[in-house]
Amino acid sequence: MLATTRALLTTGVLIAVYYLLPLDSAFTAGTIVALVVGIGAVALLLAWQARVIMHSARPRLRAAESLATALPLFILLFSATYYLLERSSAESFSETLSRSDALYFTMTVFATVGFGDISPRSTPARLLVTGQMTVDLVLIGVAARLLVNAVQEGLRRQGGRPDEDGGSPSPS
Repeated sequence: MLATTRALLTTGVLIAVYYLLPLDSAFTAGTIVALVVGIGAVALLLAWQARVIMHSARPRLRAAESLATALPLFILLFSATYYLLERSSAESFSETLSRSDALYFTMTVFATVGFGDISPRSTPARLLVTGQMTVDLVLIGVAARLLVNAVQEGLRRQGGRPDEDGGSPSPS
């Protein structure tokens, strides 16, 4: 219950920060640098979380909590970047993006839904979306592998090992 509450609070705080930050600067090379640094911070967060998971009394729960922190941060980094790009260059997307629209667009790209109601129109927007799609695939693959390995190691350290179907640990 505490882990769920922490994950929900963290996500809520991240969303509040996204909506409250004064995102009124222009989209510049510094924006891309900030995005890359942010993605690096998410990667470091996941690596640190993997270490915490291995030593946790409840590694599966801790892994779920880790994802509930890292994924919203990742999504909001791209949302803020899309929002800034739209504010600097109105022709970047097929329609004007509010913060909520930028968040919605980021989620449709992340989920590979692509409804088509909002689409990138400028070359910088298309390159940024292509970059997000690439990083999405890498993040999903690497995060899944990293967290699964951390959970398995955490269970092994507790004196059990996960069974073949990923269920409860069985005695060694």
